[in-house]
Amino acid sequence: MIVQVKALACELPLSRGLPLSRMSIADVGREVRRSGIVARISDKTVWRWLHEDAIRPWQHRCWIFPRDPDFRTKAGRILDLYEGHWEGTPLREDEFIISTDEKTSIQARRPTHSPLPPAPRRAMRNEHEYERQGAWAYLAAWDVRRAKIYGRCERKTGIVPFGRLVKQFMTQEPYRSARRVFWTMDNGSSHRGQACIDRMKQRWSTVVPVHTPVHASWLNQVEIYFSILQRKALTPNDLPSLEALEERLHGFAQYYETIARPFEWKFTRKDLDSLLDRFDRHQEQALSAAA
Repeated sequence: MIVQVKALACELPLSRGLPLSRMSIADVGREVRRSGIVARISDKTVWRWLHEDAIRPWQHRCWIFPRDPDFRTKAGRILDLYEGHWEGTPLREDEFIISTDEKTSIQARRPTHSPLPPAPRRAMRNEHEYERQGAWAYLAAWDVRRAKIYGRCERKTGIVPFGRLVKQFMTQEPYRSARRVFWTMDNGSSHRGQACIDRMKQRWSTVVPVHTPVHASWLNQVEIYFSILQRKALTPNDLPSLEALEERLHGFAQYYETIARPFEWKFTRKDLDSLLDRFDRHQEQALSAAA
């Protein structure tokens, strides 16, 4: 009986003809009684049985299955870089790994009332209503091995603004004199595909562009910096002008470099193989269920 209840809780509601997107404890209890698994059972008992195996049908998370046919190969190259080698050869001291992307439409919002600082037994208070003062696109490049961040504000993203970021970066030492500079990036329109690779290599002979697979921005370490920037410098957003927003973005980059360390990246090729094998099993189960 217990196994049957747990199995029912692990089914999608649609498969049982229920007009629900997910089931609560009460929904599971009603369906158990309706299906005749048991005539009487309390919601508390259902909860206790499901809790034993941490089954929580009322929770959900977003999920994107890999769609890139070369996902394993493309992702593996980036994981190799993070472990310090390229095509089986260890990287040298004068070779660098850069992670780059854009954080689009960062708004400057001027609150209708000034924020109040925190006080004993009172959190900081921030006015909910605000006036929009415009927005920046923030283009950034993160040096994976040295924990350095380089960024610039642009009115919009695109091939030309991205080219300015690359130039800003590559004209500085030690990158200007580097043996190779690996640029990891996603497939956004500013730096997509072979055309981007050709442009970068034509302008900078030491640059090696490396694209993530489609829908795999989580492999791009600059996204970790963006999440820190959002939490620490942009939430709450109480910036009165675009100038103040630009000053905040550049000021936080300078501040963060004083405390930053290279991110401790633990996801390896072995983990990638395990993940993709699990995806394959999910796909096979989905196809079997649909058949």
